Amino acid sequence: MINYNSSAALRSFLEQEGLGMRKKFGQNFLINPNVRQTLVDALGAQEGDEVWEIGPGLGAMTAMLLEKKLKVKAFEIDGGFIRILKREFAEEKNFCLIEGDVLKTWKNNFIENGEPVCNAAPFLFGNLPYNIAAAFLADLIENGCLFRRMVVTVQKEVALRMTSSAGSRDYSSFSALCTSAYNVKPLTVIRPSSFYPQPNVDSMAVLLDNRNAPAPCPVFFPLVRALFSSRRKTIKNNLSVFCASRFGNPALSARFLQENALTGSERAEELTAEVFLSLAKSIENVRL
Repeated sequence: MINYNSSAALRSFLEQEGLGMRKKFGQNFLINPNVRQTLVDALGAQEGDEVWEIGPGLGAMTAMLLEKKLKVKAFEIDGGFIRILKREFAEEKNFCLIEGDVLKTWKNNFIENGEPVCNAAPFLFGNLPYNIAAAFLADLIENGCLFRRMVVTVQKEVALRMTSSAGSRDYSSFSALCTSAYNVKPLTVIRPSSFYPQPNVDSMAVLLDNRNAPAPCPVFFPLVRALFSSRRKTIKNNLSVFCASRFGNPALSARFLQENALTGSERAEELTAEVFLSLAKSIENVRL
């Protein structure tokens, strides 16, 4: 039985198994049992629900999810940890292990024959590696892989971007992307002492509840990125560049601004996700 609550015990276990922590994978074990319980409770999944767990490591959170009789699909990249997970949960019929880089493997578990799998997991959970967290979440949202609820632990800096509102210092294209699909709120700040090894920064757990909103039109995602591409410029300037590249006619920007009651002097960080969605709809509906 692995002692998940002690850094000394984990260090000893890793040495016995001939395993090491690999910095490139952003590996940090959450050794605070109270925090782990808070996160599992926040997920709100019920018996029989399927959960995608990202980066299970040695299985501390996995064991808790399985105790709740959840169906766990765990995505792990580290070969050594994969060996331990297979051994620890060999008898668990509700445990499925997906080996490899989650950035490359998630889509095959969501899409079959070009269409989303009807019974795709309703929940996502995990201590996301800092170096892929934003890219991974953005990839899911842009590809329409949306969950009923997500509880993720990320670097505090990333969490502030996810939870910030229009007009705030941390608001970004990633903020607009997250809030277009989810109601996002912070759960708790997690100090470095709650992890082994200790990271150099604070972490934050974030709760994302699906808004069940209609899927944005395809132009929404490139539009948001384009309007945030030069933050010092007004949306009129950035939208003109976007219209020139998309339609060959920068003057169309005036039409889209007027349809959405915008003066053009605003900057991207002032616009809510709803405004971006409305702008995208205007652009998608244009007929030249």
